Amino acid sequence: MSRIGKLPIQLPAGVAVSVTDNNVVTVKGKRGELFLKVDADITIKPEGEVVTLERPTEQKRHKAKHGLYRALIANMVKGVSEGFKKELELVGVGYRASNTGQVLELSVGFSHPIMMMIPKEVKLATVSEKGKNPTIILESNDKQLLGAIAAKIRSFRKPEPYKGKGIKYSDEVLRRKAGKTAGK
Repeated sequence: MSRIGKLPIQLPAGVAVSVTDNNVVTVKGKRGELFLKVDADITIKPEGEVVTLERPTEQKRHKAKHGLYRALIANMVKGVSEGFKKELELVGVGYRASNTGQVLELSVGFSHPIMMMIPKEVKLATVSEKGKNPTIILESNDKQLLGAIAAKIRSFRKPEPYKGKGIKYSDEVLRRKAGKTAGK
């Protein structure tokens, strides 16, 4: 059996999981409500404070979906109860970040600033303190959406290995390289 798929999902207080006839899982909590369309082969059984998932056969595709949907539903449960947070740092001279509502404005060494509209499901904040790198803080209930938005922001100027300039996750460890050495 799938090591991830067979694990039951514990529901914290205040979180409710329901499944409709066409296998749409709804997770409600204090931070909101999330939906997921699950493959028809996977059976979801909400029983009190625990949710379990079952698969019909031992086929490779059923095993893969079993673990996948268990992880996605567990992330939804954590999202509606606690939420998710990502922080990005802008490392480089003159790199700035500011926001006006849900519009993020980045100055990362190009001739023009980059403007990006952030979906309303993601809460956006920018912090610029003297002596520290500018920071972008993203918070959301939806882990997939949050990760996609953070990856898109990072893709505008990925950190380079020589000086470390670019947009990086705050907990990311960069692998640095030595520059050229002067030859004779």
